[in-house]
Amino acid sequence: MPNTYTQLYIHFVFAVKYRAAMLKPEWDERLRLYITAIVQNHHHKMLAINNMPDHLHMLIGLHPAQSISELMRVVKGESSEWINKEKLTPTKFNWQDGFGAFSYSKSQLDNVVNYIANQQEHHKKTSFLEEYKDMLQKFGIDYNEAYIFTQPE
Repeated sequence: MPNTYTQLYIHFVFAVKYRAAMLKPEWDERLRLYITAIVQNHHHKMLAINNMPDHLHMLIGLHPAQSISELMRVVKGESSEWINKEKLTPTKFNWQDGFGAFSYSKSQLDNVVNYIANQQEHHKKTSFLEEYKDMLQKFGIDYNEAYIFTQPE
């Protein structure tokens, strides 16, 4: 797309199915590298990525040729396939349906990068569910409790 200029920064948050703690420290760096490669292969720029055992955050510079939903379909689908192919979990791995996507301005990037980098410290005080609800409220996003990264029935 010649003569198209954008500055789109998106912070994604997505969870392991049922918020299960399946992302293990022994291989989570490999997962982050794998997801970074997916993002970069689709012409986006990875600015920050980090995970906890039950969820993942990433901040990207979004290329406008691909929709947010399509990028997440690819990232979640290809990374799930890789985790299962590598047999990194004792049972079949899946990401939870849905995701959060929050836009930021360039002036906010350092704060978001630091926030993502410090997930391990942050979650010593706050659960993932509390964190996610806080983000939705901060951005003024209406949500239904029944659809917030559900647990098994």
